[in-house]
Amino acid sequence: MAPATIVAGLGYVSLRHWETAADQLFREQARDVAAMATEKVEMMLRHAEDAFLDRLQVLLSGVRVDDRTLDELVAQSRLVRRLYIFDRRGRLLHPTAWRDDDAAVFRPLLAQITPGFWDRGGKREVVSRGEVLLVALLKSHGEPVLVAFARDLDALREDIFEATLGGLESPTIVAILDHQGRPVYSRASLDRAERVLSVTFREGLPSWSVAVYLPPGASPRQTVRRQVVIFTAAFGALLLVILAGLVLAWRLMRREAEMAQLKSDFVANVSHDLKTPLSVIRMFGETLEMGRVTDAARRQEYYRVITRESERLSRLIDNVLDFSRIEGGRRTYDIVPTAVEPLIRDTLEAFAYPLAQGGFKVETRVAPDLPEVPMDTDAVGQALANLIDNAIKYSRHRRAIAVDAVLVHGELAISVADEGMGIPAEEQRKIFEKFYRVGRSETQGRRGTGVGLALVKHVAEAHHGRVTVESQAGAGSRFTLWLPVRGDA
Repeated sequence: MAPATIVAGLGYVSLRHWETAADQLFREQARDVAAMATEKVEMMLRHAEDAFLDRLQVLLSGVRVDDRTLDELVAQSRLVRRLYIFDRRGRLLHPTAWRDDDAAVFRPLLAQITPGFWDRGGKREVVSRGEVLLVALLKSHGEPVLVAFARDLDALREDIFEATLGGLESPTIVAILDHQGRPVYSRASLDRAERVLSVTFREGLPSWSVAVYLPPGASPRQTVRRQVVIFTAAFGALLLVILAGLVLAWRLMRREAEMAQLKSDFVANVSHDLKTPLSVIRMFGETLEMGRVTDAARRQEYYRVITRESERLSRLIDNVLDFSRIEGGRRTYDIVPTAVEPLIRDTLEAFAYPLAQGGFKVETRVAPDLPEVPMDTDAVGQALANLIDNAIKYSRHRRAIAVDAVLVHGELAISVADEGMGIPAEEQRKIFEKFYRVGRSETQGRRGTGVGLALVKHVAEAHHGRVTVESQAGAGSRFTLWLPVRGDA
């Protein structure tokens, strides 16, 4: 009975660990849902407010504008509940007198407007007497005026929250909480629902947050606990029947659990990376389709974002498909003599937008008179793209990337170097294994499929080459793809 008791204890501990891991995974997914909801609400709100301010600027730039015209504009804008306009000396320009109890809300904000804001211009959110006010600096006949308006809460619920969160596919309940933690909007009733976590808005709604709730009885921990009870009972019964078989079953269960966790992490990461660019493409596409962007420069910016996210999506799909072919032994390569410099240039051009947006300094050094090297252009380009993508993803404050191509002892060495967070020495051998992620909080916060470097290694070996890494934690990394110059190497 002593060995049987030990095996039973180990099984119970394993199930408890499964319970904790399932709860942690659910919280990560809930945080992703809340973060995505926050971004969608902020973008929708920003577009609606910019549209109103653009129309208001047109009126203020006109020959004559009066209270009746401005009141009509407010009446046409569902999001705006009340509008006030002040000059630089704090005099009320519109309306001619305070309405209702608005003086107690709008007058204090004048003390929060610094001379620097009058000089810089722009817009900001101000909380006054518990109400969020949007303050912006516009021009009226060449003179700056301060525009402040309060949002209509009902319009905020219907036109912003419901439009962005109403169709969100999630088994959880997503709610909007105000600065006092009171629910302002929720997709379903919060009665007896369990709050999981919340994510604060970065802009638009100061101190407001998106909260994720679990419906009654839907807690993953409760579900896992029921499974724990069932498995523990079955485990105990099996111990009484065949002790030797349970030892083998426990070892098999442990291997299956590890493989299932790897597959689960892979699917979750791929799903997240697919969902993010798709959400951005859909959001910007819907905005353009609805005609809400009237400025040509802003439309071009939206088109560039859609193109960038489409390229990112294509790279991710190519990685997954190639990984599937490699696992199935179906990956083939068309190796022909190829010029090196155009390959590096074309790959870097595909990353031109994210590099520019991230403020990266890119240095390219290609040795002159490099010979054509036998390679599969698409495969090597994909490997180089994975290395550049990793350099962008894991760079922190020092945003510099260098791409070199030189001949070293009869081999072509293509290197991608960054000044990012680096890789500890004890983990540098493992990073080329499939699904492996460096086990630090800085890297775990950056989602990825975990197969990019495995693909790079396979491409290098298929060309009778290799891939090496030189890195130091906190001092950046240099990945080098070594390819033989002669095809019979």
